[in-house]
Amino acid sequence: MARRSFIVIDVVEVLEHWYAGRPKTVVAESLGVDRKTVRKYALRAEAAGFVAGGPPVEPEVWQALVAEWFPELVAPELRRESFAECAAFHDAIRAGLATNHLSTVFQRLRDEAGFASSESSLRRYVAVALPDEAKADRVTVRKPDTPPGLEGQVDYGRLGMWFDPVAGRRRALWAFVFVLACSRHLFVWPTLVMDQSAWVAAHVAAAEFFGGLPSRIILDNLRTGVLKPDIYDPKINRAYGEFAHHYGVLLDPARVFKPKDKPKVERMVPFVRDSLFAGRDFPSLAAWRAEAARWSMEVAGARACRALEGAAPAAVFAAVEVEALVALPARPFELAVWSTPKVHDDCHIKVGKTLYSVPWRYIGVTVDARNNGRTVTVFFRGELIKTHVFKANGRQTDWGDYPPDKIAFLQRTPSWYRAQAAAVGPGAEAVIAELLGIDVLHRLRAAQGVLRLADKHGAGRLDAACAKAVAVGDPSYRTVKGILVAGTETLSPAEPVGADTPAMLHGPALIVGSAAGLAS
Repeated sequence: MARRSFIVIDVVEVLEHWYAGRPKTVVAESLGVDRKTVRKYALRAEAAGFVAGGPPVEPEVWQALVAEWFPELVAPELRRESFAECAAFHDAIRAGLATNHLSTVFQRLRDEAGFASSESSLRRYVAVALPDEAKADRVTVRKPDTPPGLEGQVDYGRLGMWFDPVAGRRRALWAFVFVLACSRHLFVWPTLVMDQSAWVAAHVAAAEFFGGLPSRIILDNLRTGVLKPDIYDPKINRAYGEFAHHYGVLLDPARVFKPKDKPKVERMVPFVRDSLFAGRDFPSLAAWRAEAARWSMEVAGARACRALEGAAPAAVFAAVEVEALVALPARPFELAVWSTPKVHDDCHIKVGKTLYSVPWRYIGVTVDARNNGRTVTVFFRGELIKTHVFKANGRQTDWGDYPPDKIAFLQRTPSWYRAQAAAVGPGAEAVIAELLGIDVLHRLRAAQGVLRLADKHGAGRLDAACAKAVAVGDPSYRTVKGILVAGTETLSPAEPVGADTPAMLHGPALIVGSAAGLAS
């Protein structure tokens, strides 16, 4: 059974039935309430000196007494503890509201006076105990009209689900909305994603649509635009900061959870959703964007705007604001995506879907990577440390980024290996020539292994083993090593009668032993 909510009149009815001399259980059954509820309210009356069956009491008296005994019933949202604490600070609250907003009063009471209740509880208390002050705090003062070209407001809004023919499925379609504060002229840019690139690209499209930009852009604290919200020093993402610098405009993030900082664009998002999107469909995202540009000019721009006393935003824009905008720069904007990858132990960072090498000295640190679609530049504390040609996926490695002792074998070219083999002898030279004849880069390590066998077995034996491997048609590292381990590099292919050539790998002793065993 759901818990019933009581108001003053309900409690008065309970007390009147109890005071008339009816048992508490009968009162509970008659009024459809719990017996413990009747007992709770009757006990408070008994504590005040009332006895069931006493002299008549007027309903107005009961109402006043109930409001005094149970103040939370006057404001049902309030808990008794919160109400009592707020009442204890009543004078301080009243004095604070005379000069400050209620949110500031709450902050000061919490930080300076040990106020423990929530801001919501304080607001409910003020609405009941200080109704005039509560209404005064809610008053919205209309800001003066914005001068032409001074301010623009931007935001994202979800339009709804749309079937994307490219992906072959339904996807959420969003709209970037840019409103000029003076003329109320707006620009809409439909998009399927809300990453850094889409955010900045939408601003560039708005600049082209208006033929310029206002000197200040007020934006929401989206992660695509603002990395770290702060009222005094917000941290703008690097790509967005490059946009602002290129166009010569100021980015001014709104305060967190303060939609009144950009009310003109907040009111436009539902309008765009209803007028542009609802009940309509287009075959592609490009078609949506073309329609949005037309709608922005011919529908939204031609509407009778109440804030402009019925004038059309596009007409006001053309008359007073277009010339006041910051002019577009002669050089087109280069859109880049910034990221902050960490340098791993393999000397690579990940930018997009590609791994790029950086100097090994930066292993373990976080760097800044800028990708403009043609090159990827890497910075550490503002200093350029590496530049790569952009690659869509895979790996871009500069072996010079590794410590010299870690990649010494890669610094030895095929010509170096051939020269080393010639110094060993013609057999080694023939094997190395075979190894490096096809797929040079992937067989450098095998050539290195063959030449290193001279360290253990000597150059003479190695050359003979290489000659033997060439003679049997298998000039590989495995064959050369097997011949040296078996000690068969000096035997000719004709010597082991009755045996195939690979048997020479087992050595003459094993061959003689095997022949003796067969004879027996």
